[in-house]
Amino acid sequence: MPSTMPGFNDLLKEFEKMSLSAPAVDILMIQMSHRIHEAMARYNWVGFYLMENSIPPALVVGPYAGSFVPCARIPLDQGLCGAAATTKKTVVVNNVPADPRYLGSEMVKSNLVTPIIIKSRVVAEIDVESYFANTFQKADQEFIEACAALVGRYMEKKAS
Repeated sequence: MPSTMPGFNDLLKEFEKMSLSAPAVDILMIQMSHRIHEAMARYNWVGFYLMENSIPPALVVGPYAGSFVPCARIPLDQGLCGAAATTKKTVVVNNVPADPRYLGSEMVKSNLVTPIIIKSRVVAEIDVESYFANTFQKADQEFIEACAALVGRYMEKKAS
């Protein structure tokens, strides 16, 4: 039986359909993280961090799929997740051991983090980690950014 790995566009179409029927954002995040992890061989951990309404603010782990236990809570002044949240920009590091900001598993070699922004405020992030160096190319970044935008639209629609 031939392998039919879905492409980024196929996955985005699946996620658009999921977003129409998901009863809550955490359900959508669970479905997306598991589906991305399953479909993309080099994406060894896929998950979401949610902005905690604390002083000082921090990110707390949300739904995820993958082969290790993530950091449960990340202050915004730490890690690649903190950098993505404070700059409101995607952070891509394809050589994690060389970046002193990285917090997490020593097995991880590449990391891509995209903030989910609603009304210019970071409300969550999608984080993808790989055990392989140089995993994330421009197409991977664009795909994860599209996933983040989809979740952001879902959250904004449900909030209104």
